[in-house]
Amino acid sequence: QVQVVESGGGLVQAGGSLRLSCAASGYVGTIEDMAWYRQVPGKKRELVAVVSSGGHKNYADSVKGRFTISRDDSKSTVYLQMNSLKPEDTAVYYCNVETVRVTYLDQYEHDDWGQGIQVTVSS
Repeated sequence: QVQVVESGGGLVQAGGSLRLSCAASGYVGTIEDMAWYRQVPGKKRELVAVVSSGGHKNYADSVKGRFTISRDDSKSTVYLQMNSLKPEDTAVYYCNVETVRVTYLDQYEHDDWGQGIQVTVSS
């Protein structure tokens, strides 16, 4: 039911910047963690950055100091500002949205993924 739509990817030269956006809609309950992952062929998907509903952020060591994750809860949107891009940042970037619904009877947690968006950094 949840729709997760990424945008902002593309081709950029090394040292350049991109800003990824991810908008969630159709969810039930509240959004908890919002995260960006990336994956290249032959490798496992890795966490790039995550921001909690309280605004706490964590980054992969490889992107610390270069990437910034943020969220706008009024728009149900998470952003990833990517600066000083390197060729090794080339990957398909996936947005992950965790939603939680608490009822009188139970608590439901659900993860939804975007389709992925290509980021290519040329040397």
